[in-house]
Amino acid sequence: MSVLKKSEKLIDRLPMVRGRYTAFAPLGDTSWFRAGGCAEVLYKPADKEDLCDFLKACPTDVPITVLGVCSNVIIRDGGIAGVVIKMGRGFTDIEQEGTSTLYAGAAALDANVAISAQNFGIGGLEFFSGIPGTIGGALRMNAGAYGTETADVLVQADVIDRQGQIHHIKANDPQMQMSYRHNSLPEAMIFVGGYFKGVIEDAGLIESRILEIKEKRAATQPIKARTGGSTFANPTPQELAAAGLPEDKKTWQLIDAVGGRGFVLGGAQMSEKHCNFMINTGEATAHDLEMLGEEMKGRVFEKFGVNLRWEIRRIGQAKAIGLGDVMGEC
Repeated sequence: MSVLKKSEKLIDRLPMVRGRYTAFAPLGDTSWFRAGGCAEVLYKPADKEDLCDFLKACPTDVPITVLGVCSNVIIRDGGIAGVVIKMGRGFTDIEQEGTSTLYAGAAALDANVAISAQNFGIGGLEFFSGIPGTIGGALRMNAGAYGTETADVLVQADVIDRQGQIHHIKANDPQMQMSYRHNSLPEAMIFVGGYFKGVIEDAGLIESRILEIKEKRAATQPIKARTGGSTFANPTPQELAAAGLPEDKKTWQLIDAVGGRGFVLGGAQMSEKHCNFMINTGEATAHDLEMLGEEMKGRVFEKFGVNLRWEIRRIGQAKAIGLGDVMGEC
């Protein structure tokens, strides 16, 4: 049975903040998939200091989940227990630091970072225009596109730990260990911003590269659909070699080879345009989307022996059917 009962009143146990709490806040409509349940408590901190104060005083038994714009996440239909933190205006700053370095808050949209870098005449950050989401998510998963990853341009990440202390962690710090779609920092460490290094370039040249990325993305991805970006990470060359496959084989090719392109499960579908993208055709539940992904994962493993790794983050609990007053019904 779901533990997320409206009678529990977790909100009464939380510290006073300058930001905003909302009990049983719907999250599904805020996600790019437009599916999923609620947050037991949604907290929008006013700024970094407010977030630090909250973490210092929050009971240690309260689960904490951090969400951005939910561009690469499935929020399960039963909702998310504890406190969901969504950073807003106090974390959207984008500023030039020195000649070729840019600071961006965790809630700054990746696309806005690319445009701001262009305005500052800082090249090398155009790839962010091809990544849906925020800088916080880019740091957490070492997001990348069109040949560049976040790790390639990162100078320093600012994080807050569960005790409310701020840490400034250099990109080459052993704690980070950023690899393909991965960052080794514990989930309890919350990214609040980062510094990124580019090169001084003509703004017109930068703009042309951003436009090229946008055109490629529009031509190859279902950007106008209710989607969540790439479903699975590409296998490593070692994984492909172990399966007797060419080392440059991509996930979409494996999914295509098992009949995944256009495959439908409930209200969810693997995109016809790019079959490593799932889309909500209109009435998909989070369960539909997750089960569709698992179906593709199983088919690829059965045919090729490759165990695909989810790139989309799946959080929360499944909806308890017929149990009455549960989070999924908020």
